[in-house]
Amino acid sequence: MEDAEVPGQAEGGVESSGVPPAAGRGGALVERTPTPGGLALVSPYHTHRVGDPLDLVALAEQVQKADEFIRANATNKLTVIAEQVQHLQEQARKVLEDARRDADLHHVACNMVKKPGNIYYLYQRESGQQYFSIISPKEWGANCPHDFLGAYKLQHDLSWTPYEDIEKQDAKISIMDKLLNQPVALPPCTEPIFQGLSH
Repeated sequence: MEDAEVPGQAEGGVESSGVPPAAGRGGALVERTPTPGGLALVSPYHTHRVGDPLDLVALAEQVQKADEFIRANATNKLTVIAEQVQHLQEQARKVLEDARRDADLHHVACNMVKKPGNIYYLYQRESGQQYFSIISPKEWGANCPHDFLGAYKLQHDLSWTPYEDIEKQDAKISIMDKLLNQPVALPPCTEPIFQGLSH
């Protein structure tokens, strides 16, 4: 047992104060114990001998590679979050634009009580006044008295849908109606159920 270490000595002969040394950028080796688990080792020379110097290089390379992978992984996750934030910002901008448009359309002159589910046609007089009518430009034909600006459907939540988006919006509402008409009881499985949502 000539080569047995004196307690308090760390690998490489560095004296240990009971506090493990801080790991540098290249990592650190585990401290040696002369009697692990209270048992003396058979051959401290073979178990405590200095290894191949290339092993330390390989260990440093492995730690550096782990740092690179962790950094790349964090970058990928942050990129996904940044894309989600950008998408949410776009959605917020669209919500504000739609709300502004809906408010403006509700203040347009109209001589009738507007009912949800109906399509209204927006015209502008020579004076610049805009107004809603239930008569389409097609029904007017060549005798349309004023400039046609667009057609909108009044939804049941009192929002307005442009004529070109009516079909798409009706399809979304139909899907939501199917979901709302399904039984309220939760299914036994935790996976989402998309049955009946396809056309």
